[in-house]
Amino acid sequence: MKPDKYYSAGIASFVIWGFIVFPLRAVANFPSGQILYFRVLFAMLGLSVITFLFRRDSLKETWREFQAATRRNKQRLGLLTILGGLLLMVNWLVFIYVINHIDIQTGSFSYLLCPILTALLGYVILKEKLRTNQWLAIGISILSCCLIGTGAFTNLFYSLLVALSYAFFLITQRALKQYDKLVLLTVQLLIVFACMGPFYSFFKGDVPDVPLTANFYTSVMVLSFLFTILPLFLNMYALKELKSGTIGILMYINPIINFLIAFLYFHEKTSSEKAVAYGLIFVSVIIYNLPSRQKPAKVITQMVAK
Repeated sequence: MKPDKYYSAGIASFVIWGFIVFPLRAVANFPSGQILYFRVLFAMLGLSVITFLFRRDSLKETWREFQAATRRNKQRLGLLTILGGLLLMVNWLVFIYVINHIDIQTGSFSYLLCPILTALLGYVILKEKLRTNQWLAIGISILSCCLIGTGAFTNLFYSLLVALSYAFFLITQRALKQYDKLVLLTVQLLIVFACMGPFYSFFKGDVPDVPLTANFYTSVMVLSFLFTILPLFLNMYALKELKSGTIGILMYINPIINFLIAFLYFHEKTSSEKAVAYGLIFVSVIIYNLPSRQKPAKVITQMVAK
């Protein structure tokens, strides 16, 4: 039996992420690119302070591992780190846009699809094996996507863009699993903001200037610290003792809360096609996580940043 505190940390991280729609909706009047700009800035500053002040041992160990690597592996680390940062930037940007300008259901559907898409990409890219029930789950997920597409192709497009950007991000992190994930994330955000920093006007867009009020800065700081850094630490703490498969199952808490908020608080409506599609994706999740006769099911994903 694992200590309850690790399960509590894992559950808490996904419960927090489940309520991320509230700080995003609080700044819905601002351009998505502008919200992204300040989210990356504040998260980068927060993680940098924490890493350099409180996680020096992990930073030094990561640097030693990098120095000991071959030239080819150093180049691979550099490329995958940059690629991971760019994928995370795309994921955050599109998710912000979806929540504020499409609907919460579309964002929630994305993160129901994500683990199964990650499993499929793991099979294609990393040559990881899938069991029969997992292939069945992937087939059912494809069917659910077809149903969403018949009712609202735009929603399906954005769901897949959010899910695929995060699934590819997870694949890059799995390829660098020997390195400390929070140190890598700090480096990735530093690189991303170094690229974004000089182009604030581009991310702000051509919309008329909207004064950046105290409410804007407060909401984005809450988004960056309470809904990014804190759940990341909780998630990494949980992974010290819990298997990635357990974390993969717990991650479904996030979209389930999103759905409940969408229907009960924001009173979003849904079509019959979407309702059936959501039902199918839940069924596929259950089928995917069915245990094998030899060993527990292993979900090919673990949460690193949102």
